[in-house]
Amino acid sequence: MKIQLKALFSAALLSAGLALSAGSAQAADREFLNVSYDATREFYDEFNKSFGAYWKERTGNTVNFKQSHGGSGKQARSVVDGLKGDVVTLALANDIEEIVKSGQIQPGWQKEFPHNSAPYTSTIVFMVRKGNPKHIKDWSDLTKPGVQIITPNPKTGGLPRWVYLSAWGYALKQPGGNDAKAKDFVGKMYRNVKVMDSAARASMTTFAERGIGDVLLTWENEALVTQKTLGKGKFDIVYPSISILTEPSVAIVDKTVEKNGNKWLAKGYINYLYSPLGQDMAARHFYRPRNAEVLAKYKAQFPPLKTFTIDEVFGGWAKAQQTHFVNGAVFDQIYSSKR
Repeated sequence: MKIQLKALFSAALLSAGLALSAGSAQAADREFLNVSYDATREFYDEFNKSFGAYWKERTGNTVNFKQSHGGSGKQARSVVDGLKGDVVTLALANDIEEIVKSGQIQPGWQKEFPHNSAPYTSTIVFMVRKGNPKHIKDWSDLTKPGVQIITPNPKTGGLPRWVYLSAWGYALKQPGGNDAKAKDFVGKMYRNVKVMDSAARASMTTFAERGIGDVLLTWENEALVTQKTLGKGKFDIVYPSISILTEPSVAIVDKTVEKNGNKWLAKGYINYLYSPLGQDMAARHFYRPRNAEVLAKYKAQFPPLKTFTIDEVFGGWAKAQQTHFVNGAVFDQIYSSKR
């Protein structure tokens, strides 16, 4: 089976125009940096080893893969400020658009790879203490008095912007829902936030290791991996009635790879994410793969979901960012009133 999958990916790589010349196969060993968001550390550690072995077999080159992780928004700003990533694998498309504005990624990057350059998906779930002592079943329960919420800061991370928009979308979709009611609902939810860390992994540490809070709002993949490892027997996962479809995005940092000669390596790297092997790795790290056959293989770990998209409810990331997250926008209005 592995041989068949490998052959399929090799054919896909070649058909994508990534065949290497004999001269490039003799190139010196390279360094390669993936600038990513907080929750992908373990996934890309395994992925880099797998792709590195594939690349060496195909080209003879050994690549020194490096990873950089943090809140998605902060990671995007680091690239804008000079961090020389070859690729970015960030939590949301708008963070990549910030890099586009700096001239380091060419416009139209979402058309370079399938599914708008989002090779896997996730969603927002609730992680609660074992037995769910606060009886949290849906977004509405997060506004009840005495419920302590842990979620990161939407100004610095990608996950918390998805969290915020998921809560807003839930409120809009209730009977009689409108923007005014959604703002009031989300404001009540944030008044229950006990700790607001800068990134998803820090919030997981606050909740799971420091024991603070009743409910953690997080990625499905983070909740599943924590439940099976660090929090075995300690936590339950609650799937709300509706949540947002989160679509982490990937792109080549054109300015970097044109300068250091890693363009074809970067294209191969991202194409490998879409290969059956890459999709299987994503699923094993609890990301929902785009490949239907791979998703079907892991259907037991991914319950059916009712989701909405950011385009459907908010008109896309550019509009959502401007309305809710720039300085002085709705999140700042909500949070300043909380204090």
